[in-house]
Amino acid sequence: MRSSRGAWSIAGIVAGAAGLATSYVAAMLLTIRESPVVAVAELVIRITPGWLAEYLIGLVGQLDKPLLILGIFGFLALVCAWAGRLARRSWWAAVLVFAALAGVGALAVSLQRGATTTDGVPVVIGFVTWLAVLALLVGPLRRAERAAPDGAESDQIHDPAHDPAHDAIAGHARRAFLVRAGLVAAVGAVVAVAGRVVGRGRRHVEETRRLLRLPQVSEPVVPRGARTDLEGISPWATRNDRFYLIHTAIIVPTIEPTDWSLRIHGAVDRELVLTYDDLLRREFTEQWVTLNCVSNPVGGDLIGNAWWSGVRVADLLEEAGVQAGADAVLQTSHDGWTCGTPLEALTDDRGAMLAVAMNGVPLPIEHGFPVRTIVPGLYGYVSATKWVEDLEVTRFADISAYWTERGWGERGPVKQSSRVDVPRSGEQVDAGEVRFGGVAWAQGTGVSAVEFSVDGGPWTPAELAGVPNVDTWVQWTGSLDVEPGDHTVRVRAVDADGTVQDGTERDVLPDGATGWHTSDFTAS
Repeated sequence: MRSSRGAWSIAGIVAGAAGLATSYVAAMLLTIRESPVVAVAELVIRITPGWLAEYLIGLVGQLDKPLLILGIFGFLALVCAWAGRLARRSWWAAVLVFAALAGVGALAVSLQRGATTTDGVPVVIGFVTWLAVLALLVGPLRRAERAAPDGAESDQIHDPAHDPAHDAIAGHARRAFLVRAGLVAAVGAVVAVAGRVVGRGRRHVEETRRLLRLPQVSEPVVPRGARTDLEGISPWATRNDRFYLIHTAIIVPTIEPTDWSLRIHGAVDRELVLTYDDLLRREFTEQWVTLNCVSNPVGGDLIGNAWWSGVRVADLLEEAGVQAGADAVLQTSHDGWTCGTPLEALTDDRGAMLAVAMNGVPLPIEHGFPVRTIVPGLYGYVSATKWVEDLEVTRFADISAYWTERGWGERGPVKQSSRVDVPRSGEQVDAGEVRFGGVAWAQGTGVSAVEFSVDGGPWTPAELAGVPNVDTWVQWTGSLDVEPGDHTVRVRAVDADGTVQDGTERDVLPDGATGWHTSDFTAS
């Protein structure tokens, strides 16, 4: 530690190791096939000329891949040490070095087969960690160098001949650096090991999910006429990787289907315990259902439409024998999250189900694999339990649930609403005939009409696409002539009972937002 140059190199190496650790953990948790380092190694293999690859394999045999990984780590250590030393003179020089490394990692990841934008997340996390940790470590080093008296050699962090006050400052800075570096290294090691443990379990469950075959589940087919031809409108069917995600779990539960079971108990004549295989042997139901989060503001995107497959909850409750006086079912997730669902919503003809598949494939882990609850017409906070494991038939008077304990409404019916997708706020369009469009929903009754208005003018009827049932959203389109300038369009829906969407502006708390969505645009 007498050499300031050595300390700066150590700072770079520790920062580099921390970034690699966090990127590795992110890859494990996201079940990305491997970490960015391995992606780089595979890229090196792909671009290595055949004759050179044959020579190296002949030279080292089966050690070729381990040695390649070690070589990459060694190279990274040298580059990170160099970046640390560069930070002594110019912080931005070090940033550029780390950015270059992140760029190589991002390139390698993007070239992997089947890569998606999610695969780049670990690279971004690693890059941010590099910069944050380097900033944390160089602070004490800068203080130590500032404490050196004029004329002292730049590569000395401590000299006994210096003024005692300067020595004290330098000594304190040196100790601070060592403590920070040690803590970062220790935390990085723990995080990497924990990520490996968690990632191993998740990877096994994901592999089980990928190999799972559900012959009862059919492929989703978008109904004829459900989609309009307006570019920019939200897709009628929402892809799994684009479906909104809301849950309270810090670490998403990973449950093997063979370990899953559901208990139905409480105010019933016969308690039921079902395994995953038991569920698959029952009669299946499938339907398009739009899910909407209660936290979705007017015009928000916490909503999606998917093809769900599973077993009707009503059939299971009938088999259990619901006792008189019950009016609720307390659902409990594997992670302990709870919600109270109106019993009527689970037993009427809306088709509430224990879903095992989403858009024709087993549920994604984040969306509740192996089993979740789907209840059309209710916000998710009172119905859509992911990783569901317990259904207790009870009364609202006797229970409390996660979100209702925090001030949200007890029943949670989805409010009739609509949204403008085209043109989007801030968009510029050509003056003249402008096409407008978006989506609307009124679950339980269905949408009979959608109207839009430009600049406070008269309400204009929109054209509606077709829908297979009342529990999905519907796409709407319409056209109006618009003069050059700034404009505002708003929209409202009318349900099958003739009820016009509530235009009163209310916040999402306690049971969902109301109001007419507006979009500002410019015509030129």
